[in-house]
Parts: sequence; structure tokens; C-alpha cells
Amino acid sequence: MTIAGSLTAWGTPAAAYVAQILTSIPAQAGEGDRLEDRLKAAVDDVLEHAIAFVPAVVDVRDARVVGDRIYTLLLIADDDGATLVKALSEGNRDEL
Repeated sequence: MTIAGSLTAWGTPAAAYVAQILTSIPAQAGEGDRLEDRLKAAVDDVLEHAIAFVPAVVDVRDARVVGDRIYTLLLIADDDGATLVKALSEGNRDEL
């Protein structure tokens, strides 16, 4: 009983969800509105099928053309994950 009580006193760590996902679209997607629509569709597909949490942050970290594809690196985080990413990017290791 004492052991169980002491374990619950520590509490459980907060779950922070952060995912970095690479997606791609054809480079022939065009320019302007057509390219933007294709990229939005790719991001929506990731949000619907690749993650199992409600994102608070969707950030494009990098985009590169390789061959006939445009590769886009996305950072997706929930509220707690966004706080963690912000603390890490600002170098506030004491807050972790």
C-alpha cells in the first residue's frame, strides 16, 4: 500500500506528442495556386492518416526538389508538444 501510494504521489508524466513527417508531391504540380493546392492536399492527407492526435502546430521545416518530386518535412505537435519544441528551440533546458 505504501509503495502504491508513493508511486501515485509522483504523478504521471504529461504526454507530449511531436512528429516529424516527410511527404512529397510531384514536381510537375505547377506554380502558384496549383502548387499550393497540391501541397495543402498532401498536408491534409498526413493529418488524416499519419497521426493519431489533434495537432496544435503544423510547421514546414524544409522543402526540397529531388528529381521529379518536391519533398516537404513537416513538424506536427499537440499543445504540450508545441511547448516542448518551443523550449528546446529557445535553449531553455531548465524548463524541461
